[in-house]
Amino acid sequence: MQNENEDSMTDKQLYINFDEYIRQGEPAKREAAYAWSTAIGLQAVDGLKTSDYLNQLAQRNIEGEISIDEVDRLLNSYYESKVRRDTNDDDKEEADKASKNIKRILSSKTFDFSTKGYISVHRRIFEGVLKHAGELRKYDTVKREWVLEGDTVSYLNWEDLHRAIDHDIEQERNYSYKGIGNDELVAHVAKFVSGMWQIHAFGEGNTRATAVFAIQYLRSMGFDVENDLFAKHSWYFRNALVRANYKNAKKGIDYSPVYLERFFRNLLLGEQWDLRNRYLHINPPAEWKEQPNFTTSTGQVQDKHRTSTEQAPNKHDNLFHIDNPDILRLILAINTQELSVTQMMESLALKHRPTFLQNYLNPAIAAGFVRLLYPQTPRHPRQKYLLTTKGQTLYKAIITPENSSNTK
Repeated sequence: MQNENEDSMTDKQLYINFDEYIRQGEPAKREAAYAWSTAIGLQAVDGLKTSDYLNQLAQRNIEGEISIDEVDRLLNSYYESKVRRDTNDDDKEEADKASKNIKRILSSKTFDFSTKGYISVHRRIFEGVLKHAGELRKYDTVKREWVLEGDTVSYLNWEDLHRAIDHDIEQERNYSYKGIGNDELVAHVAKFVSGMWQIHAFGEGNTRATAVFAIQYLRSMGFDVENDLFAKHSWYFRNALVRANYKNAKKGIDYSPVYLERFFRNLLLGEQWDLRNRYLHINPPAEWKEQPNFTTSTGQVQDKHRTSTEQAPNKHDNLFHIDNPDILRLILAINTQELSVTQMMESLALKHRPTFLQNYLNPAIAAGFVRLLYPQTPRHPRQKYLLTTKGQTLYKAIITPENSSNTK
């Protein structure tokens, strides 16, 4: 589960070398830094982080020391020559190569706004990374989401994928932006991007492909989107897409595109909505229900120091500040149960055991949220895992809004 504070110190390390270039650098360096920061930041939507080596190559590329082709060559050589591979090297290799490919795409001035163009974006991002790069999925899919308390968006059935992409692209091509106001513009862009993502055309990498395609499309229409929103708020972007496409009449939840619209209001209009995942949960505590906007009525950015009740510290601030965004996902998966490693992985729809241990279970145990059922015998044949008191407290705080304990 993604931490409500997605700009943790760990994440910020990915961007610190790019910020100065983006804000004050020479035009060529600024453009390259924007492309790299976006490419690297987007890997977070699938829980991936790039290697230090890729970050070093990116910096050298921004400085003009090496070309993107040389980055490609050095990166391939780096992974081919590794004698000893760590447990998360496969994930880092995917993140590194996908980042490099996205940087190449975003540095190109060409763009094909068509179904073939959309499929091509996926192929170009994941060529040499995923087996089915650029291929439409041939099965139906579900994905459990922490913002939906383990429920899933209803994705399109696989038989109609191509036809649905054709339809959305054609509808957008025929839409006229001439003479419309900012509110309608943002709402329409959000609806188009949301619809493309909901199709979920590919087995993996849908959010990254949709984000890159959206960036290219917006630039082709003359919008300046060279900032750090997709880099630093990629998890918010994905969860906003989830909320825009989720409806549950039994729970009284309707489609909620407003969160995605606020992302695009920041991107296109320069507004300052607080883009943190805490506001996207379907059952938030009281203090998470109001998403602050730091833009005043005059269009100026407010002082973000905590001077209002809305921004004041609350009892959940330290409780919910977790550096590893996957800890919360694991807590929701375990909830009140005792689960084996296999059961936890199935609940999270994960297949790679070393990655699960590295990114989910071990950090959760180290942080004191999860414990072993048989702590004295770690390799017990019937070993299970459950929440500690600390983990149970966090779980209850997530699923139970304030003042709801007496409503039943």
